[in-house]
Amino acid sequence: MEEYVKIPAVYMRGGTSKGIYLMVKDLPEDPERRDQVILAIYGSPDARQINGMGGADPLTSKVALLAVSKIEGIDIDYTFGYVGIKDAMIDYAGNCGNISSGVGVYAIQQGLVSTVEPVTTVRIYNTNTKKVIEVSVPVKDGKVVTEGTYAIDGVPGTGAKIVLNFLNAGGAKTGHLLPTGNVVDEIQLANGKKIRVSLVDAANPSVFVKAEDIGLTGLELPQDTENNPEILEIMEDIRTTAGVMMALAASKENVGPAVPKVAFVASPKDYKTMTGAEIKAGEVDLIARTKAMDVMHKAYAVTGGICAATAALIEGTVVNEIVSEYAKNSGTVRLGHPSGILDFEIGLAKNPAGWHLDKAGVSRTAKIIMDGQVYVSRKVFDGIK
Repeated sequence: MEEYVKIPAVYMRGGTSKGIYLMVKDLPEDPERRDQVILAIYGSPDARQINGMGGADPLTSKVALLAVSKIEGIDIDYTFGYVGIKDAMIDYAGNCGNISSGVGVYAIQQGLVSTVEPVTTVRIYNTNTKKVIEVSVPVKDGKVVTEGTYAIDGVPGTGAKIVLNFLNAGGAKTGHLLPTGNVVDEIQLANGKKIRVSLVDAANPSVFVKAEDIGLTGLELPQDTENNPEILEIMEDIRTTAGVMMALAASKENVGPAVPKVAFVASPKDYKTMTGAEIKAGEVDLIARTKAMDVMHKAYAVTGGICAATAALIEGTVVNEIVSEYAKNSGTVRLGHPSGILDFEIGLAKNPAGWHLDKAGVSRTAKIIMDGQVYVSRKVFDGIK
C-alpha cells in the first residue's frame, strides 16, 4: 500500500485571491477527517505553510469544495473555507466572492456543465450562505477563455472578464439585510469610547464605521498597521461586538475569525495605492479598508464589497452618509481599496416591508495555475493516529 493518497486538485487564482479547488467526492466523508486532509494539503498549522500548498497569507490560504448539485436549476454546490495558517482550523462561516469567480471556470474545465458560446452561465449554490450565484464565463470551442483585456486592481496584467451576480443576497447569514433592524447602532469600544456603526448583511454580514470616528483618515494601507497595531485591535473590537449584536455568537470570544467582516469608510479623496499608483477622488464613490482574518486586506473582499456597496445605498447608514451622490443616483458603487478600485452594480429597492437586495453584480478574472494531484499521507486520509 502506498504511503500517500493522490487527490485531484486545481490550483487557481480567482480575483485577488488564490486557492485549491477540490471535489467533495475525492475527500473523506467524515467532516473532521476531511478538514485534517485539507490542512495537510495546505501545510497548516505553520506560519510559512512550508509543507503544503498554502501561500502563508489569508488571501492565498482558501479552499473551494465542489459537487455536482442535486438541486433543480443549480449546476454546482460550492462550499468555501478559510484555511488557518498558524492555527489548525478551517472557517466555513462565510463565502469568498473572489474564489467564487473560479467555480464557474472549474465546472466548465472539468466538464461538469454543458457549454454555451460565447458565454456559459453556471448557477452555483453556495452552502455557506445558502444563496445562489450566477457566474458567466467566456467560452470558445467548448473551453474556457482565460486571456482578455479586462483588468482588476490588485492583479498584474489582464484576463477574460467573468461576471458574477449574487442573487437575493440580503440576509446571507442572519436572515435580515439589517440584522438589528436599525440603519445605525451605537457601540462602546473597549477603551470606553462610543461610536456609531451600521450592521448590514449582504453576501456576508459586515459592520461599518466612519474612519474619522476611530481617529483614522480612511487612507491607511496594510503596512501602516505594522507601525500602528492599534488599528487592527480597534477593528477587531468593533467586529466581535457586532458579531454578538448580529446573533452570530453568544459572546465576543466566540465570534469566528472570518464573519462578520469589518470596515472603516471615508468619503472620496485622492490617495496612493500600495504600489504608489494615484487614485483621484473623482474615480471612487467611497474609500474603505477591511480585514482578512488578522491582517488588513491588501485589496477588498468581493462579498464584503457587495455588503459595503449595498450599505452605501441604504438611506441613513454611516456608509450612505459619506458615499458620492453619483452612486446614490446610479446604483453603481466604485470602492477605493489599498490596491485600487472595485466596481459593483447593486439592485436595491425599498418596499413597504423594507429594503430588498435583488442582486449584486461584480466582474473578476481567473487563472488556472495548476491541474494535477496533491499528495496526502494515507494515515491522515484514513484518520490513523
